[in-house]
Amino acid sequence: MSALVALTAQNTVGVTAIHELPPEFVDAQLKAVFDDIGVDVAKTGMLFSARLIETVADFLEQRPVPLVVDPVMVASSGTQLLEDGAVETLIERLLPLATVVTPNLAEAQVLAGAKQQTVTKSELAERIHALGAAAVIVTGGHGEPVDHLFDGEEHVEIPIQRHDTAATHGAGCTHSATLCAGLARGLTLHEAAENAARVAGEAVAHGLDDIGTGERPVDVFDLKEIREHDPVHALDRR
Repeated sequence: MSALVALTAQNTVGVTAIHELPPEFVDAQLKAVFDDIGVDVAKTGMLFSARLIETVADFLEQRPVPLVVDPVMVASSGTQLLEDGAVETLIERLLPLATVVTPNLAEAQVLAGAKQQTVTKSELAERIHALGAAAVIVTGGHGEPVDHLFDGEEHVEIPIQRHDTAATHGAGCTHSATLCAGLARGLTLHEAAENAARVAGEAVAHGLDDIGTGERPVDVFDLKEIREHDPVHALDRR
């Protein structure tokens, strides 16, 4: 189930507009899901503004559930998706609620206050953990090809496979969503992190590199394989 906090006008080339939804509407969506469908694990993605982060944090403080925080700050195209003034709010309000936070290397540097420094993923993870998150995964889409997991006690490196493709748009969201689903199914954090790394990597490998002219989308369902082997029913399955 999803609760929308902002709408974007975007394609593979870039984001041309962002429309923030009213906080009271975001709160109403969360209540609708929690009151009827139920929530095993929640995940945050692009939250855009300080007031939306405050709205989500206020709600989750009253209705706590295991929480994956994907601190989405910049789109694949380079467009900023988190307002400058919202970073501190995210750190102060959401990280203490997080079961695990999943920044990429650039996001980890911002959260850890190490943007202009040469700091290892393990050091970044420790700094972010110290800000309140129970566990941290610095993902490996940039820099060394490993996801670095730190749960407050143990450092674990999860190798990932790099693919020579322009279809990487959505890899981070795929990773955090798969991680969330794994935790909801009862996997340990380590198991869920390994599964998320595998699924995100496969989504990139199967990416739809014939769509658009910019950063093409990943493909979790391997639609190319479906089209090639069963073209008659490809649209129905999609």
